[in-house]
Amino acid sequence: MTTTATHIDPSQTHDTYEYAELTRLMGLMTGDEKHGPAATSTLDVLWVLYDKVLRVGPDRMADPGRDRFLLSKGHGPMAYYAVLAAKGFLPVAWLPGFGSYDSPLGHHPDRVLVPGAEIGSGSLGHGLPIAVGTALGLRAQRLDEPAVWVLIGDAELDEGSNHEAIAFAGPAGLERLHTVVVDNSSASHGRPGGIAARFEAAGWSTATVDGRDHEALYSAFTTPHPGRPHAVVARVEPKSD
Repeated sequence: MTTTATHIDPSQTHDTYEYAELTRLMGLMTGDEKHGPAATSTLDVLWVLYDKVLRVGPDRMADPGRDRFLLSKGHGPMAYYAVLAAKGFLPVAWLPGFGSYDSPLGHHPDRVLVPGAEIGSGSLGHGLPIAVGTALGLRAQRLDEPAVWVLIGDAELDEGSNHEAIAFAGPAGLERLHTVVVDNSSASHGRPGGIAARFEAAGWSTATVDGRDHEALYSAFTTPHPGRPHAVVARVEPKSD
C-alpha cells in the first residue's frame, strides 16, 4: 500500500485552502456519486466546525487536550476528506485516488489510515453512542477542556442505538458533548420538524438553523449550554431520489 496515515511525519506540512476551493477539491474524488448528496449536505457544517470551532489541527492529532470530532455520517466522506485536505491534515494529492485499492481514502473513513479521523464510520447509528462513550471517558480522566462533536444524518435517528444515546446523555449531564444533525429529510420514521424536540425531551440544549448559513451555524455551535449536552439541527435541501 502507498503512504498511509500511520507513516506520516507529524512535522510535515501540507498546503491549506479556503472555503471557495472545497467544491474543486471534492470534484477530484469520483466513483461514489450515489453518495454525493450525503457528502454535499455536510460541507458547510464541516467547514464551520474545522475553520472556527474545533480545537484541532495537524499538529495536535495526538494531543490529549484536543477536541474530538466524530464523523458518524461516514458513508459519504468526500466533503470530510476535502475539508481535512483544506486544513492540512492530508495532502491534496491523495484526493484523486479516492476509493482505489491502494488509497488510504476509502468509501468509509478508516481512523488508522486517515489523518485526523477519530473513528472508522459509515454504518448508520454508531457515531452518537461512541461520542457518548468518548465524553464519559474524558470525564473519567478529568479532561474537562476537550469538547466532543459528532456529526450524524437525520436518517440515523431511525436507529435505536441513537435513541438510547440521546436518552442517556441528557440526564448524565454530558455538557462537553455536541451533536450536529444534518437534516436533508432522509429519515423514514422521523416526524417533520421533530428532531430538536426529541433531544429537548431528554434534557438536551438545542438549536435549529439553516445548514448553509455559516454565521447561523457558528452562533448555534457556540451557544452556551451549562450542564447539558447540545444538539444543533442543520437543515439543508431535501435529498433527491
